[in-house]
Amino acid sequence: MSKLTDVPKRILIGRALRSDRLGETLLPKRIALPVFASDPLSSVAYAPGEVLLVLSIAGVSAYQFSPWIAVAVVVLMFTVVASYRQNVHAYPSGGGDYEVANTNLGPRAGLTVASALLVDYVLTVAVSVSSGVENLGSAVDFVIEHKVLSAIIVILLLTLMNLRGVKESGNLFAIPTYVFVGAVFVMIAWGAWRGLVTGDTMEAPTAGLEIKPEHQGLAGFALVFLLLRAFSSGCAALTGVEAISNGVPAFRKPKSKNAATTLLLMGGLAVTMFCGIIGLAMATNVRMAENPAVDLLRNGVPVGDGYVQHPVISQVAEAVFGNGSFLFIVLAAATALVLFLAANTAYNGFPLLGSILAQDRYLPRQLHTRGDRLAFSNGIVLLAGAAMLLVWVYDADSTKLIQLYIVGVFVSFTLSQIGMVRHWNRHLRTERDPAARRRMHRSRAINTFGAFFTGMVLVVVLATKFTHGAWVALLGMVIFYGTMSAIRKHYDRVSEEIAAAEGPSDDSVRPSRVHSIVLVSKVHKPTLRALAFAKLTRSDRLEALSISVDPVETKALREEWERRGINVPLKILDSPYREITRPVVEYVKGLRSENPRDAVSVYIPEYVVGRWYEHLLHNQSALRLKGRLLFTPGVMVTSVPYQLESSELAKKRAKKRAEWNAPGAVRRGPVDTPRPRPKDPAGK
Repeated sequence: MSKLTDVPKRILIGRALRSDRLGETLLPKRIALPVFASDPLSSVAYAPGEVLLVLSIAGVSAYQFSPWIAVAVVVLMFTVVASYRQNVHAYPSGGGDYEVANTNLGPRAGLTVASALLVDYVLTVAVSVSSGVENLGSAVDFVIEHKVLSAIIVILLLTLMNLRGVKESGNLFAIPTYVFVGAVFVMIAWGAWRGLVTGDTMEAPTAGLEIKPEHQGLAGFALVFLLLRAFSSGCAALTGVEAISNGVPAFRKPKSKNAATTLLLMGGLAVTMFCGIIGLAMATNVRMAENPAVDLLRNGVPVGDGYVQHPVISQVAEAVFGNGSFLFIVLAAATALVLFLAANTAYNGFPLLGSILAQDRYLPRQLHTRGDRLAFSNGIVLLAGAAMLLVWVYDADSTKLIQLYIVGVFVSFTLSQIGMVRHWNRHLRTERDPAARRRMHRSRAINTFGAFFTGMVLVVVLATKFTHGAWVALLGMVIFYGTMSAIRKHYDRVSEEIAAAEGPSDDSVRPSRVHSIVLVSKVHKPTLRALAFAKLTRSDRLEALSISVDPVETKALREEWERRGINVPLKILDSPYREITRPVVEYVKGLRSENPRDAVSVYIPEYVVGRWYEHLLHNQSALRLKGRLLFTPGVMVTSVPYQLESSELAKKRAKKRAEWNAPGAVRRGPVDTPRPRPKDPAGK
């Protein structure tokens, strides 16, 4: 079957890469920025709209608070960026928040952070793709009519791109990300010029609409709660910041410095675009409502179900550039595309974190290995499957999915910063260099403020979003935590069970005798080869075993055995119910019970075939037998292969490849080879 899938696999994801080519997949800053920061950069396409949607509950008068909410988000963004710049210098190995919490706060805190990040990476893909589908659907009716199908197709395409490798996907994603950033800055600059210098009137398409408030004249605690909820929605602009600290190993050297620089660039670009769009939305009188069909009024009458509410960035672009203009179309297309590509932040963060967790035995070991293209293929596929499930459950509705968002991010933010404070405290106890101590004190102050601020935001997010869907994210974190704890316990139990004892044990003591059995169905070449091989092992006792299902065939087998004079005793077991597996297993168990100190070695002749359908026609009984016998203590199972002619076809196909690697040849990371030491002038 592997031969059947090999050709389409190579077409879809490319040819396998050698492990020593891993360095070629490392990213320069210009590629790392769109790869790791596309999530926070693209969130400006929906984060301002989420702020206005929440404020609209109190009517258009509440929009006056949006600039202050933007300022709070900016302060939080720079706090988080400054904090994570300390992280990437202190922990450049790629563990990010998980490594920080695990090292400084203990395994439980580390596992909590890992659970939060895994949930949030899945939500990043679901939210970004769903939002991109909605933006694209404003121009293409088919997409909006088949949102779920369109979102799943996009996720599949992103999965294939990432399976091809980090560098190739990064080159592909860089262009639309930079086009999007450039178009947004042009829009902000042109809008500021028109509004402040030329004095032109810019009106959004919803400027003439009125908002029917759900709660008129909010004041006191109700107003404060509404503002806090709007602030928590605006914090969607911070999602993905931690991906850079998780992806430090993917940067070129000097890794920590390049990652810190990328963090600073990302923070500056994101807050500028976020504030610019909020400002233009206020200047162009954008109107948004959570239930536009009812709450948006035209001349006092609801706009109705036929009304399509476009995102804030689309409305602002129409007001600044004009509907249908070239720049408007460029920005609309780049926005939809960059939202799809924003999921790439999770496609880089989730598999890498999964690999680290697998190395620590919290996830299956298959997630630790690299695939043919030197990407963590198993983690990529797992992420895609979970994201598609969320998209299907929530009908690709970004508004519903965003309510699940943010919680995991701020759980990891807070625990990570607390861990960094303990990190600096530990190092300050031993550091004596005054300059180094000053740097540590400064870093600790930054991380302390970051822990305090993100902790407060986490409380706000939980209080304002819990009943709106955040409980689902918390439930997902609990499920991940429980599952990973159970996996770790299993691996620990197995390691303890199979650990080699210091003294002699039952497994190291040589068995008193070896009883070998060769399974026989007919006298043919595979049987004769298995018998010859079994004889070479020089067992204490050797016999052939056959199961009588058809009396005529059994008689023919016995006669052929005697005619050839095979000097191995043939034992035939009756099977009245025409079973093969059970009689063999019961016979072997009987031998073990009679002589517990004896080892039983079972030889099974098997065909080696080269065509996919031949696997379905041969070796099925052998597979079932091996599956049952492997659970019997003291029994060794040996497959004796016999190559059919079709196996030569498979060998020839392999030789025709320009580069062929044995299965698993590129599943390990790079091997560091020591460099030769330079000679001194004396030649020593």
